[in-house]
Amino acid sequence: MDTMLGKTLFLLVCFILSCFFIISTTRYRRRKSLTAAATPPGPPRLPIIGNINLVGKDPHRSFANLSKTYGPVMSLKLGCLNTVVITSPEAAREVLRTHDQFLSNRGSNNSINSFNHQERSLVWLPSSSARWKLWRKLSATLLFSPQRMEATKDLRMKKVKDLLSFMSESSERKEAVDISRALFTTTLNIISSLLFSVDLGSYDRLKELNGFQDTVTGVMEAIGNPDAANYFPFLRFFDLQGNSKKVKDNIERLFRVFRGFIDAKIAEKTLRSNPKDVTDGDFLDALLHLTEGDEAEFNTNDIEHFLSDLFTAGTDTSSSTVEWAMAELLSNPKTMEKAQAEIDHVIGQKCIVQESDISELPYLQAVVKETFRLHPPAPLLVPRKAESDVEVLGYMVRKDTQVLINVWAIGRDPSVWENPSQFEPERFLGKEIDVKGRDYELTPFGGGRRICPGLPLAVKTVNLMLASLLHSFDWKLPKGINPEELDMDETFGLTLHKTNPLHAIPIKKRHPN
Repeated sequence: MDTMLGKTLFLLVCFILSCFFIISTTRYRRRKSLTAAATPPGPPRLPIIGNINLVGKDPHRSFANLSKTYGPVMSLKLGCLNTVVITSPEAAREVLRTHDQFLSNRGSNNSINSFNHQERSLVWLPSSSARWKLWRKLSATLLFSPQRMEATKDLRMKKVKDLLSFMSESSERKEAVDISRALFTTTLNIISSLLFSVDLGSYDRLKELNGFQDTVTGVMEAIGNPDAANYFPFLRFFDLQGNSKKVKDNIERLFRVFRGFIDAKIAEKTLRSNPKDVTDGDFLDALLHLTEGDEAEFNTNDIEHFLSDLFTAGTDTSSSTVEWAMAELLSNPKTMEKAQAEIDHVIGQKCIVQESDISELPYLQAVVKETFRLHPPAPLLVPRKAESDVEVLGYMVRKDTQVLINVWAIGRDPSVWENPSQFEPERFLGKEIDVKGRDYELTPFGGGRRICPGLPLAVKTVNLMLASLLHSFDWKLPKGINPEELDMDETFGLTLHKTNPLHAIPIKKRHPN
């Protein structure tokens, strides 16, 4: 018996030592490999500021131009912040897939840290944290799962019908429509109905909608703008560019809206003798239900931060993408005619496009993909941070380095795309390329564990709104504006907006009943 026990212990010790040796050898080889790997090339650095002078007001464009000289894995020194910029599908694959485990956390952002959002945010929390995993699970199961997407299909359809009704009234008056405001109203109402069961936007008061749309775009611009405090941490106290103040002011406006809904739902629940089943409620009902009890994992303040992520990302990116698509189509009348002909052929006698029709519209889907290629909602995605030394395409990315994936540049790379500056949806016909994070030449929603959780809703909403507008109306630009002269200027932030909102005149089509 003692002999058997001794053999067992001996074998166990041998097993443990073998595992230790294998792990140690692997780590040593990895460190040796990384030590041997070269630092990514980059432009010469000035004293103290490094390469800040090269960033400019449009970093995605500046970095794209620099990458032509220094390659797809480029190193920059932005003050105290080491940065690596990725500008090829192969390098993006390394970051989003191969080394996703080590490159999925977020860097420090002064605007976000100014109101401690990084401690509660789905976007900014470390992917290893329990809170991040909880937010991800709740958003996936309660909002974006296939079952929830099917259950909320009628809601999205109703909001799109409201958009078409507004466009019909404008058509009767032969008025040019502020496409940006109208689309934002639609996406705002889709999101607010999912979250709170109310419409926050009104087509009768588009000018008054400035509060919501300007608040959301203000947040995105201030977070994404180059900020001296991100490059020199000792400047955070001064907020020289006012980004922190702008974000805090705008976020506080959103929080006041959220608190109103939270307080109303809590008061309503207190007055009810028989609270309704949480499964019959909206997303906020479900979240508040989870704050009850002694072992609740979060509180109402956490909910405000969580809702702000969903609200800003959900309203801003979808409406902006459809606006860019309409602008490109108005600039390319033959492409618009081709998209409308396909829709009219497939929809036939029906007056309204349904979500189920989208799968039968390959050219429309190609138009949306082409829009994402040229105008990705987040041109540099959300910055990542290396949690350890990682080798990307033979170059060493050191721990704590900020990693930016320039999807805007990848989408316009002539070595990846033929005629990259041209709007040509035909390039996607007959190809299996999609935007779901598996094709690294087209990743507007990111990839890996940090892929945008709202991707299913965004893709459905964008395709449905665009198809509905093209099916129900013909479009023309206001008098004096030629298609080839249409303003396509963009404003950089965490998301990319059209600088001057698109205005166009809807001309109602006469479909048979």
